[in-house]
Amino acid sequence: MAIGGTMRIGVVAPSCPLKVEAAERVQALAAQVGASLVIHPQCFLEDGHFAGPDEVRLGALREMLADPEIDAVWFARGGYGSNRIAAEVLRDLPEGARWKRVVGYSDGGFLLAALHKAGLAVAHGPMVQDVLRKDGEEAVLRTLRWLARNDFAGVEPGLDGPAFAFNLVVLSSLMGTDLEPDFSGAEMLIEEVDEELYRIDRFLFHVSSQPGFGKVRQLRLGRCKLKDNDRPFGAELEAVARHWCERSGVPYGGRADIGHDSGNRIVPFPLRNSGGAHS
Repeated sequence: MAIGGTMRIGVVAPSCPLKVEAAERVQALAAQVGASLVIHPQCFLEDGHFAGPDEVRLGALREMLADPEIDAVWFARGGYGSNRIAAEVLRDLPEGARWKRVVGYSDGGFLLAALHKAGLAVAHGPMVQDVLRKDGEEAVLRTLRWLARNDFAGVEPGLDGPAFAFNLVVLSSLMGTDLEPDFSGAEMLIEEVDEELYRIDRFLFHVSSQPGFGKVRQLRLGRCKLKDNDRPFGAELEAVARHWCERSGVPYGGRADIGHDSGNRIVPFPLRNSGGAHS
């Protein structure tokens, strides 16, 4: 982190393009907390679904991680696409990257998992485009204050030990791959958006069936904005989570204050010793 000067936060879009309106509004908010955003031009590219081709998105992220003038890296938004570059970003990872915090959530969870395994200090937290949500400015300021002022008021209040937070679809997709973190002794916080309850049930089946899930201290359920099933599912959301916890022998720890909304809180991942240092 920057000491005695303005923190420079690099913004990249590893998934989908950032809206110009969001970038402009968050530039002004950053100034309020003594930070400066360095928004990579890649954030505004469009290549089909993505904010530029895979190699361009990867290159932008590498630039920000390597730049000694950048104190932290912030993902512009989610969508889909970060999994396509998550493994590659770890090859020849710049040593200077290990001193930076990296923040994002949703689809960015693939990169958070990968960078965490490499020893970086990463966190689930609101992203730049969240400013366009209702009450989104406060969500964005939560991350900015945490990065620029080390203000922990925006951290999920129920944390009482090491924790990870993921969008459930992303977590289900990375479980069993080389990106899967070591969850030993940590609680797992999950959230979801725009999925039917039967899909939540299916994803939890897969997650809870993986050997790594058995190392989790407990699971907590964030906010899940659900689509309607085509027929009644026959159980409520929390009952579904409890069911798969009981089946796997992992305690269910209740609710968590995370989700695809402006109330989304920060969840720093536990620091992992990988031969590097952290700010």
